[in-house]
Amino acid sequence: MPASAAELTNSLKKVAAELGFELCGVCPAVAPAGFNNLERWLDAGYAGEMSYFQDRQPAYRHPESILDGVRSIVMLGLNYRSVVQRPPAGGQGLVSKYAWGESDYHDLIHEKLSQLKRYLLQHAPQARVRGVVDTAPLLEREFAQLAGLGWQGKNTLLLNKQLGSWFFLAALLTDQLLSFDAPHTADHCGTCRACLDACPTDAFVQPNLLDATRCISYLTIESRGPIPHDLRRGMGDWVFGCDVCQDVCPWNHRAPETRQQTLHPQTESNPIDLCELFYLSESEFRARFRRTPLWRSKRRGILRNAAIVLGNQRFEPAAEPLSAGLDDEESLVRGACAWALGQIGSPTALIALQRRQPIEVDQQVQLEIMQALDSR
Repeated sequence: MPASAAELTNSLKKVAAELGFELCGVCPAVAPAGFNNLERWLDAGYAGEMSYFQDRQPAYRHPESILDGVRSIVMLGLNYRSVVQRPPAGGQGLVSKYAWGESDYHDLIHEKLSQLKRYLLQHAPQARVRGVVDTAPLLEREFAQLAGLGWQGKNTLLLNKQLGSWFFLAALLTDQLLSFDAPHTADHCGTCRACLDACPTDAFVQPNLLDATRCISYLTIESRGPIPHDLRRGMGDWVFGCDVCQDVCPWNHRAPETRQQTLHPQTESNPIDLCELFYLSESEFRARFRRTPLWRSKRRGILRNAAIVLGNQRFEPAAEPLSAGLDDEESLVRGACAWALGQIGSPTALIALQRRQPIEVDQQVQLEIMQALDSR
């Protein structure tokens, strides 16, 4: 005898918990009320180079773009908070907590979603089911709130009283009718402005509105070109991502430690040594980072970011690896290294810039070298 909607929903929640999901709620697959906000955000240019939002904009109108006939969405949250972030010494850079582990969280969560999908199909063999993790055109935070998992904080992230914002969101969409949870309607941020005031690059236009083009996470991960000069200082020590607006959030101070051991930091990721990166070949870089979130920025992006951080630190021992980076085949890396060497300004740094100047063929890099030398 087929299970009732309530029985199937309760069973799915139990299995989700056994798989390690700390949060699980179910909501109807409806047109999201926030679609108009997405349109305004895109029209304002706040998505920057993230063209995939614009390219798939119509698909965000309804979850049917992901699964035909979808009726229910199981929204899930997986805690990734592990240890305290260590302050970086000279020559080290900060990596966002979610990227500390030995593998990409997408792989970890997709495996869990596959198991949850198999369970659903065992009890509803004719069901249509699809699991997604932050790559499908789904307004995940809105559906998570609709499923009762939390509220959207002023930094635009979903907040939960128990987990704060230290969790990944995932979704299991199905054409089966499940029992829906009550939406989370309360806002528990009150008058707090900690996240807004702490942002080093003033990326928040107003509460709940982020200009991604100024966000350090965007700059270090999504942006493919040179970091704008006026935002380089604000990057501070961040080489991949940024946790500032989460670190200062009062709700995050009480979040428990993750039970997923693969999400705990590798020895070399909290923090990461930057100088050695400039001596890694493409194949060596791939071998080290291919299965981690850092691969999204690719070698050229990580070296660009590393150079900016070393320049911000004015770490004199970095002049030698930055000099090596000044001969990199990627103009993006050479330009960032030129800027960083100008910030350091040591004799070794200036000699490297003077050596490279007459042989540099890229105009943008030439300009970076000239400005670096003129600043001394």
